[in-house]
Amino acid sequence: MAHRDHTKEIRIGNVTIGGNHPVAIQSMTNTRTEDITATVRQILELEEAGCEIVRAAVPTMEAARAFSEIKKQIHIPLVADIHFDYRLAIAAMEHGADKIRINPGNIGDEEKVRAVVAVAKERDIPIRIGVNSGSLEKEIIAKCGGHVNAEGLVMSALDKVRMVEGMGYGNLVISIKATDVLMCVSAYERIAEVTDYPLHIGITESGTAAGGNIKSAVGLGILLYEGIGDTMRVSLTERPLEEIYSAKQILKALGLHAGGIEVVSCPTCGRTKIDLIPLAHKVEELVKHYPYHIKVAVMGCAVNGPGEAKEADLGIAGGDGEGVIIRKGQIIRKVPEKELLAELKKELDAFSE
Repeated sequence: MAHRDHTKEIRIGNVTIGGNHPVAIQSMTNTRTEDITATVRQILELEEAGCEIVRAAVPTMEAARAFSEIKKQIHIPLVADIHFDYRLAIAAMEHGADKIRINPGNIGDEEKVRAVVAVAKERDIPIRIGVNSGSLEKEIIAKCGGHVNAEGLVMSALDKVRMVEGMGYGNLVISIKATDVLMCVSAYERIAEVTDYPLHIGITESGTAAGGNIKSAVGLGILLYEGIGDTMRVSLTERPLEEIYSAKQILKALGLHAGGIEVVSCPTCGRTKIDLIPLAHKVEELVKHYPYHIKVAVMGCAVNGPGEAKEADLGIAGGDGEGVIIRKGQIIRKVPEKELLAELKKELDAFSE
C-alpha cells in the first residue's frame, strides 16, 4: 500500500502543492467564463468559503481571453480546463492561466500537444494531465479485456505523462478519476506507487449532495488516510460552494484541516421533545461564517445532552419546549426552544479561543 509523505513540489500561482504542503481544496466555476462579472463573483464567494484553487471551463477564445480580466479581480490560482482544441490552451496561458488541465489524447496529434507544452515550458505553467473513466481510449479498453478498470486508467495517464516528459517538461500534476469509488481508489493507489508527481484526487460525476458526499467521503477518505492526494475536489451536482464545505469536512474528519467549526449532533430518539433536525441544520449553516477551530454540540434532550456535549466548546440541548445553553460542559442558562439558535449565536459572537 502506498503512503506518500512527499511528492514533487509544484507551484500554481501563489499556491504550492506537493512536498509537505497541506492538501489544497479545489472547485470549478459553473458560470459562463465569458461572463466575467458572474465568474468573478462566484470565485470570490468560493475564496471566502475556503477554496484555494479554482478551475474554469475554456470552450471558446472569448473565454480564454476573459482570464486576463478575471485574474485581476481574484486572489487564488485560476486553472484553465481545456478539451479538444489545443489553441484554447495556448490562449488561456497567454492570458494568465496559472495551470492548464488537459487530456493530451483529446487535443489532437503529438505536434499540437508539443505546441501546448512549449508555451507551458516558456511560462513555467504546470499542466494537469487528466484521465477519466468515461473517456478512456478504445485501444486501452481493448488491452484491458474490453472493460474500463483501474489498470487501464493508470496505463492511459502514464502514457500521457511519458509523452510530455519526452518533450522535456516535468511540471506536471496527474488526475485519474472514475465514478466507481473502488476503481478510483485502486487507480490512485497504483499510480502513487510509480510516480512522485502530485495527484489531484476526486470521484468524478459523483452526483448530488445526498449520494455524492458519501461517495466522495469514502473514496477520498481512503486515499487521504493512506497519504495519497495533494489537491482535492468533491465533485457534486450542486452549487460549487457545497463542494468546498464538503471538502473541508472530509479533511477535518481526518485531522488534515484545522479551520472552521465542527458540529456534532445526536440522531434523535423518543426522548427528543424539540424539533431537533431543522435546528441542527440551522446550526450547521450558522457556524459556516465563524473562523473558530472549536466544536459545537446540538443534542436532543437534557437527559444526556450536557454529558454528551461535555467535550464540546459550546452546545445546546433540548427539553420540553425549551433547552439549555452549554459552555465547556456546564449549563449556563435555560431558554425557550424558539430562542436556542439566537442564544447560540450570541455565544459564538462573544466567543474567544
